[in-house]
Amino acid sequence: MDLGIKGLDAIVCASSRGLGKGCAMALAEAGCNLVINSRNETTLNETADEIRDRFGVRVTAIAADVSTAGGQALLLEACPNPSILVNNNGGPPRKDFREIGREEIIDGVVQNMVTPIELIKATIDGMAERGFGRIVNITSLSVRRPLSGLDVSSGARAGLTAFLAGVCRLYAEQNVTINNLLPGKMDTTRLTGGFEKAALATGRTIEEVAQQQTAEIPAKRFGTPEEFGQTCAFLCSQHAGYMTGQNVLLDGGLFESAF
Repeated sequence: MDLGIKGLDAIVCASSRGLGKGCAMALAEAGCNLVINSRNETTLNETADEIRDRFGVRVTAIAADVSTAGGQALLLEACPNPSILVNNNGGPPRKDFREIGREEIIDGVVQNMVTPIELIKATIDGMAERGFGRIVNITSLSVRRPLSGLDVSSGARAGLTAFLAGVCRLYAEQNVTINNLLPGKMDTTRLTGGFEKAALATGRTIEEVAQQQTAEIPAKRFGTPEEFGQTCAFLCSQHAGYMTGQNVLLDGGLFESAF
């Protein structure tokens, strides 16, 4: 399917690996020129080279912390008029809520709520003036289903969802959409890192932990960054203009709900 976005400029945050990289790859495949971002300059440049080699699009790599004003300024300097914005950022590590201090809570809210709002504020009016814009926020299954130890991340991402629920409807007439992608258990280093911690805590092997978690998913497998990215690319396409304010679960059926 031709997504109708060839030649458009896209910013994809936290995109040197994992789900962010999956989104960047899919948008590049659709013909978008990219600004990608990570704090790890080495991994970032490797990803930029890979995308250029595979898809022949223009890729600008910005090594910066997107949750800082300086990092955002660098992204917007590289791409002042994006047609597509994919908000993504690392979440706080798993931790018992009783052990979380005030500064950790604030930091989590800045990373997973304030930062995407700031980037949306900086780009959405230009999208509206040009008559096309696609904003996708990578949140989490934990917005719908609480996950033990991820309370700060869940709260911040749910706050972002609620904040944008009204904002998105202000821009629908200008062909600017805001949607959220909610990953479940995806085959990323964040997931496998959790296997290691669970194995140490329970005395099981990493393979046993992985098998148990796989068995809980109706699809009986973990999701991939590639299929996640393709879903993101569709939400950014010309074909998704009538879809806004939605929370799209990619979890293999893990969250049980009729509606």
